[in-house]
Amino acid sequence: MLELYGHPFSSYTWKALIALYANGTPFVFHSLDGENPNQAAAYARVQEASPMGKFPLLVDGSREVFEATSIIEYLALHHPGPAPLIPADPDEAITTRMMDRVFDNYVMNAMQESVDDAIRHGQVSDEVRSRVEERVTRAYRWIDGWLADYTRPDTVSLIECAAVPALFYADWVTRIPEDCARLRQWRAHLLALPPVSRCVEDARRFRHYFPLGAPDRD
Repeated sequence: MLELYGHPFSSYTWKALIALYANGTPFVFHSLDGENPNQAAAYARVQEASPMGKFPLLVDGSREVFEATSIIEYLALHHPGPAPLIPADPDEAITTRMMDRVFDNYVMNAMQESVDDAIRHGQVSDEVRSRVEERVTRAYRWIDGWLADYTRPDTVSLIECAAVPALFYADWVTRIPEDCARLRQWRAHLLALPPVSRCVEDARRFRHYFPLGAPDRD
């Protein structure tokens, strides 16, 4: 039985969970949420598995896989299901991996600067807020244009797994502009997918952890 270690409110844990849920892959979830009676052992396992001791961590027998993208690649190869997480066509697979990097690096990581500033100082400085808004909005506009030629899969791929947490939390920090209609509609579509809505609902009770204050929506 596969095991996944993570937190229900963690963006990158969501990324792995969506892939598992989409394919109905059996697994045991070790939630590092303070409510787990085996919290200490689970946390120690995560700490020892990777250089920085971060989750999510996937355990398959004696195999440990960390980093959410690598977990999804592993699932696609060793535990495939009805949702083809990585396209079989090599060129399409390159595009899928490229877009995974877009959402992680240019949306999630850019947004994270505001979150980190709020954690460190209790608020976001004007300088950081302006820089994050410029970077994230630039990414939004590029993705909105890319969506004009994107054919949505019937299920989910690595693209959707990466897009969901990035767009969910980034929109809390910097709203998607009204003129990015394709992106706003796609975000709403993604949040309605069963594997995604399950993550949203399971994490709802942890929203008070969001350092900028979770908006009363989604």
